[in-house]
Amino acid sequence: MQSKMKSILFLCLLLAGLHTVVQPHHVPDHHNDKDSQKVQLCPVGANVGSENTTFLRVAPSNADFAFRFYKQIKSEAGNKNIFFSPLSISTAFAMLTLGAKSSTLSQIHTGLSFNLTEIEEREIHEGFRDLILILNHSDSEIQLNMGNTLFVDNQLKLLEKFLQDVKSLYASEAFQSNFQNSAEAEKQINDYIEKKTHGKIANLVKDLDPLTVMVLVNYIFFKAHWENPFSNLTTKEDDFFVDAKTSVKVKMMNREEEYKTYQDETLACWVVEIPYKGNAAALFILPDEGKMEQVEEALLKETVSNWTKSLEQRKIDLYIPAFSVSGTYDLKELFQKMGMIDVFTNKADLSGITGEPNLQVSKAVHKALVDVHENGTEAAAVTVLEFILKSFLQPVPTPIIKFNQPFLVMITDKTTHSILFLGKIIKPTEK
Repeated sequence: MQSKMKSILFLCLLLAGLHTVVQPHHVPDHHNDKDSQKVQLCPVGANVGSENTTFLRVAPSNADFAFRFYKQIKSEAGNKNIFFSPLSISTAFAMLTLGAKSSTLSQIHTGLSFNLTEIEEREIHEGFRDLILILNHSDSEIQLNMGNTLFVDNQLKLLEKFLQDVKSLYASEAFQSNFQNSAEAEKQINDYIEKKTHGKIANLVKDLDPLTVMVLVNYIFFKAHWENPFSNLTTKEDDFFVDAKTSVKVKMMNREEEYKTYQDETLACWVVEIPYKGNAAALFILPDEGKMEQVEEALLKETVSNWTKSLEQRKIDLYIPAFSVSGTYDLKELFQKMGMIDVFTNKADLSGITGEPNLQVSKAVHKALVDVHENGTEAAAVTVLEFILKSFLQPVPTPIIKFNQPFLVMITDKTTHSILFLGKIIKPTEK
């Protein structure tokens, strides 16, 4: 079983632009406060008791979305790495449904794998509410933070109900921004993102459209240590076979230890669970040579559930390569192919945000970076929605995709049954 485990640094960034017509802004001006531009919203209306299991209602759909989205990326990624945060994307677009109506709303629900005959819209939002709260109150062994923020121009009027709902259901803050001064707004948003991701994501927002009137940010930060760290002394240079004809030199970590493992003979792959200190784990899947596509096609929540139920503790000689890769996805293009169309066109009905159907998503990009080493995992994810004047919609450049090695990896939170990160590593040495 040639697969070697290290600590992982994930930066998953989601950018989406939306357009709107400027209207008078209702947010009070508090220029004398320490947080002079912070908008006061209603208090969060949920507790984090052990009896709270609403979050389990959204877990199956979130898992379905993660694997559907993975397969959509895979079909276009070619021989490149894949890495993203499905939870970041799901949360951002679920929050967007608070303002969506008619076919726009139903298409987003379908895109996120929510079937309203099986789960009510209220349950979806309450599930995300409790999921965010529980992730933010994880055990002391793991640093895990997730939240949402609105940066609102003083010329944009948002419905009070929308503001209250994004606060009570998605733990959202809101701040005033001066989008007439793009440099000032960019600095405000970038400083916030850098602070929330502990410096991992810097200068994300660039070249704001001068017509921007609102930006929505979703972030996730995750930091954990392996339950049994790998020793630097056992890390050695070794070959990594990108394909049958290509090999590269990597720093291969090694540990002889008892791990929960499972050999899926039907799908021809090994599954190894690497636990973190605390209630999280990484699941590494190593297909036999030539079986990657077979395993990828079988990626379903039922398959992963079978793997986790079949894991058995055994001593193995584990090898995992150190790797550092990054890449960017055009979510707009990917979602449209998954049937989420109206929200990106003039047919968009996001009237639940401003009271008028004057918004549409102009840009949606997901960017991720992963860095694996001996001690543990750091991960950060950011979702940014940019709202600009609808009548001045401009074409969105297709971002470059550059992820790169032949095994799959999932980072999961066991309490909420959430897939925090999901990826395929093909070229571990490609920056």
